[in-house]
Amino acid sequence: MDIATELLINEAIRDREIRLIDENGEQLGVMTTQQALALAEERGYDLAKIQPSAVPPVCKLLDYDKYRYEQSKRERENRKNQRVVDIKEVQLSATIEENDVNTKAKMAIRFLENGDKVKVSIRFRGRQITHSEIGLKVMQDFADRCKEVSMVERRPLLDGRNMIMVLAPKALKASFAEKKAKKEAQAKENAAPQEAQE
Repeated sequence: MDIATELLINEAIRDREIRLIDENGEQLGVMTTQQALALAEERGYDLAKIQPSAVPPVCKLLDYDKYRYEQSKRERENRKNQRVVDIKEVQLSATIEENDVNTKAKMAIRFLENGDKVKVSIRFRGRQITHSEIGLKVMQDFADRCKEVSMVERRPLLDGRNMIMVLAPKALKASFAEKKAKKEAQAKENAAPQEAQE
């Protein structure tokens, strides 16, 4: 539920007295709700209760439709800027061959560069569980191969017959900042030829 739907406006405000702020943010003081409604109507604005818990409640003169539009616009912008981090899984084995490790490491690096986390797991079969230190070495070697683009978020731990480690992308925020800086630089380069033509 967004904030806009929670605001009480105009006749829905049942308080006897309120503290009023005008459309420019200036305090007009404490007055009756009827006086505030008359003032809002005179100026062509809605009366909205913005701080119901204050004593007396604080109300503001505003264009409610414009306020709702700006709220929804802000929410859309926030949703657009959110990055959903997926967790991809890479399965190894205690007896994995060198080429297979390289292939899996390349795959994990690609996931990490895309901003996803990687869950690395080894399932011990049969008596392999008695030599879990071999699996630990495989995990540590795998983490070393990916250390350029990742950091160990959860170190290798034994969970039943599985050993699990989680790798997270290194400096994810920096990479987004770098992309943004690159876009801005590109926009400036594109703007420079246009200015020269004018």
